[in-house]
Amino acid sequence: MAHSLTTATQAAPALSNRPDLATDAIRTAREDLAACFRMAARYGFEEGICNHFSAVVPGHEDLFLVNPYGFAFREITASSLLICDFEGNVVEGAGQPEATAFYIHAEMHRRLPRAKVAFHTHMPYATALSMTEGDPLIWAGQTALKFYGRTAVDEDYNGLALDNAEGARIAGAVGEADIVFMKHHGVLVLAPSIAEAWDDLYYLERAAEVQTLAMSTGRKVLPVPHDVAQAAYEQMREGDEDSARLHLAAIRRQLDAEEPQYRH
Repeated sequence: MAHSLTTATQAAPALSNRPDLATDAIRTAREDLAACFRMAARYGFEEGICNHFSAVVPGHEDLFLVNPYGFAFREITASSLLICDFEGNVVEGAGQPEATAFYIHAEMHRRLPRAKVAFHTHMPYATALSMTEGDPLIWAGQTALKFYGRTAVDEDYNGLALDNAEGARIAGAVGEADIVFMKHHGVLVLAPSIAEAWDDLYYLERAAEVQTLAMSTGRKVLPVPHDVAQAAYEQMREGDEDSARLHLAAIRRQLDAEEPQYRH
């Protein structure tokens, strides 16, 4: 299912023109992103070697970190992540991005400057809801209310994203949303930081899971009234950035104790 990227030049810029990519901020971003890959694998959010996370490189708005083609999430380390430009050139790292990873994420970061981080998965419960009629989330569970008013649906599934035009089309479907349910495909989480992307990804799948379980009972699932849903959303979003930061710190402590190689 995954595809090698064949249309990019793959040639890194000349050494004399290469930016400083060894800063403390970039190292932290590498470790944070690698931690998200490892924990996503633990939770079953990945699908083989097909899914991808990316983050704009701190201090370099025209470059982004992304996982290399051919590696499972549980194999990713901080140093194995690639740094690419928006033309598909690998500026730093060994290997190349998977084709759909490049075409989706390059266009997302290029066209939506607010999307500093983009996580794309086929995680099972959220993806299952993307395949159903109507809006994927029905706002019946408290966890789902974290996303109230923050979602969009890309209704126009068009096969694999194997060119810039398809990446641009997906970016155009986002609007002001942070969460995109891609019909018949998966989900896309956009965020201003790695911590917030991880937090949203985790709770999105939990919300989708409990909704799917409720629907499976065959009993009517009751949505929360709009005014209550809106109020709960506002409560949840207050302090959400700090909560996300602490959530990421918690998963890093777990990995430091059990899988410290993610930092390498």
